[in-house]
Parts: sequence; C-alpha cells; structure tokens
Amino acid sequence: MRYTNGKRVVMFEIPPAPAGIPIAFQDHYYGRDGESLQGLSIEKLERIRMQAAATDWSAEILPEASLADLDPAAIAKARELYTDAHKDKAEEIAAWDDTTFLNKAKITIRGKITRTAVILLGREESESLLSPAVAKIKWILRGSDDIERDYAIASCPFVLAVDRIYDKIRNLKYRYINPAHKTLFPDEIDTYEPYVIREALNNAIAHQDYTLGGQINVMEYDDKLVFSNKGSFIPGNIERVLVNNAPEEYYRNPFLVTAMVGLRMVDTIGSGIRKMYTFQRQRLFPLPDYKLEANRVEVTITGKILDMNYANILAENPDLNLLDIELLNRVQLGKPLSDEEIARLRSKRLIEGRKPKLYIARQIAQKVGQKVEYSEHKGLGNKRCEEFLLTALRDHQSLSRPEIDQLLWPLLPNLLDEKQKKDKITNLLTKLRKQGKIRNQSQGPNSEWLII
Repeated sequence: MRYTNGKRVVMFEIPPAPAGIPIAFQDHYYGRDGESLQGLSIEKLERIRMQAAATDWSAEILPEASLADLDPAAIAKARELYTDAHKDKAEEIAAWDDTTFLNKAKITIRGKITRTAVILLGREESESLLSPAVAKIKWILRGSDDIERDYAIASCPFVLAVDRIYDKIRNLKYRYINPAHKTLFPDEIDTYEPYVIREALNNAIAHQDYTLGGQINVMEYDDKLVFSNKGSFIPGNIERVLVNNAPEEYYRNPFLVTAMVGLRMVDTIGSGIRKMYTFQRQRLFPLPDYKLEANRVEVTITGKILDMNYANILAENPDLNLLDIELLNRVQLGKPLSDEEIARLRSKRLIEGRKPKLYIARQIAQKVGQKVEYSEHKGLGNKRCEEFLLTALRDHQSLSRPEIDQLLWPLLPNLLDEKQKKDKITNLLTKLRKQGKIRNQSQGPNSEWLII
C-alpha cells in the first residue's frame, strides 16, 4: 500500500506455526536466540511438541451436544466395525448400550460428545457444532480436458461418508501385460487397489487440520486419483516414513486417530503409507506421489503403467527397497531429486546422466530389454562424434554449420535439449579448430568448415 507521502510499504502476513509442530527448513529446525538464528535444542523441540499434547482439538467436548446429535445408522456401522476388529469380545460388545459402546470405543468421554464423535458419527446437520471448522469431503470427476463432469459432497458422519465417496469412484478393470509374470496373457485387475483408496481417504480424515476451515478433496481423472487435505505432513517428508518403518510418535488429532484405529479405519501400526507403496509396486504402477506444502498434503494415485521401462525395473529387481523405488519413481515422473538422493541411486548403479536429465543405468537397461533406449539416451561419446565429423569433411571437403548440426544431431544424447546440443557441437568445433584439424572460412550460424 502507499501512504499519502508516496512512500511504498510492503506488508508480509506469516501464519502461526500449527500447535505442537516444529517447523523445519530443509529438514533443520531453527529458532530465535536474541538477534541470532540458531538450531532448536531438544528441550525446545519437546516444549513445542507438548503444545499439541495439551490441546487436542479432536478430543474437546461440545457441551451443547448430546447423543441425539449422532446418527443411529452411523453408530450401528461403528459397532459393526468395532466388533469386527475385536471378534473375541463380540458378545460383550453386543450387550453394551450406545453410551457404553461410544465410551469404550474412545469416541466419547464419559458419555459427553466430543468433536471426534461429531466428525465420525454426527448427523449431517450436526456439522454446525464444529463451526468454524468444516467436516466435508468433496469428490470431483474431471474429464481428459480437465473440465468438471460430476461432483458430490459428503458431510458428517464420516464413518458412512467414506463408503459414499468410495462408491462414486469408477474403479474399472485395467488390462496389461505384467512383465513379472513372463506370459503373453494380460492381467486384469481393478484400476485401483481398494485398500489404497480407503487408506488415502481415511488418512486425510485422520490428519486433516480442521482448524484451517478447509474440506477434504478427492479429484478423479481418467487414470489417477488425487486426494488432498489441509495441514502439514507431520513426518516432514515421505522418505522418513519409508526408511523408519515405524508409527509416528505424534499425531495432529490423537483422539480422532485412536478412535479410527479402534474402528480399523486406519492402520493399527502406522504402516498404511508403506502398504500403499507396496500395493502399487506389486502392480508395477507408479508409486503414490506426495506433494507437501506448508499447510496442505496432496497424494496422487496412478491407475496404470506410465513407463514400461520403470515397470520392468520393478519386475526384474524384486530386492529393491521402497526408498530406492520411490526415488526411481520420481526419475520416471520427471520429478527433481536432491544431490544426496542422486548419489544414493548412483552408488547402487541404478541411474546415469546428469542432473536434471537422468536415465536408468546400463546394466538395468540390459536386464529389462531397454538397450536401444539406453543408447539413445547416452548418445555417442565425444571421440566418436569427432571422428564422424572428420570423416564427413574428408568426404565432402567442406560442410556448413547447418549441415554439421544435421549430421551430428542424431548422435547426441536424448537427454540434452536443443540449446545444449547446439552448444555441444559448438564446443566440439572449437576444440578441433584449436587442435589444428579443421578451420572455418566464415563465421556465424551459416559458417563454412573445412578439414586441414
């Protein structure tokens, strides 16, 4: 904005950090120490984490709410899920009244209605009890032209909304030749593994930051599903989940997560994401693709093989761990990798090329029948290109720069773009000229070159 004296004032609005979540920059945590920026001590990190332990939004009691605000059909569904998860207590559970059941399932507290109870079991009109928070899931179907074709919005109770949204998703049959099965007969499977859909959706419900007032979105395209929810990704990055293989020590909504675990809506040991990765790997499909922002998590589930090269790597290398596969997945999707991640794949001789143009390594290409593609990526070496050019100049006495470009273009690596190829040819000509092997009798884009 501008004041009357003409001075320009720029204002920045920085949202507060979510309670209980230290904010990291490039996996390091910082804080103020007087006028300096220092790394956060263990004591300060724990003090921040304790903020969430003291204020669990999902466990707070709604004093104006009663059992009448809960949906009887949702309570019946919750009983069914809870009984299925605790088969050894089936007779005991059947004898509980609703109040006892809800307390035992850790959905209410001493018969009092919590926000978790409204989210999972509340009548649709009870959503207003959560205001200004929002408890909605929106499914949107988009065509190949990215135009919205259909949509549906589901509100409380989420224990029933999950099935309504799941039924909207078109889980068609997908036919493909699976190279792991060594057969010409195609496999026929669902486009999406049902577990993956439910896990992605239930994770969004469990880890949504309801205080931000956003809804959960499920975007369906012809060959992929995109789930998104508000709130930061608590583990920090997906690699940490794949490497640690352990449940988180902290959840954004501990009371809600506990209730959903009791109903078997989310995985009991915190390995749901790893299972999603494993299901996609078994199908030779791209792994779940996470896009993490400050206050938003988005995961894309692809329902087909995008790159047979990548699929063949999975089929021929069953010993690869999930982290290596996730990094190779990003290579095939054209996603950026850090220097450390590239070094990891290089150390295992899985990739070649230069950042950002990476491709699979020679021994992998040979295993999976991608020899031609590998050679096209790699191109001929500098020495071979020099010899080829010198032979052509001996045959024709002289060549113009456009003719040289046309001659050498197919021999250069496919990973180079047009400008890089032109620069490489320029450097090659300069090198041969300085060595006294060729000379140019004119300059510019149409220069003429002769052999000495």
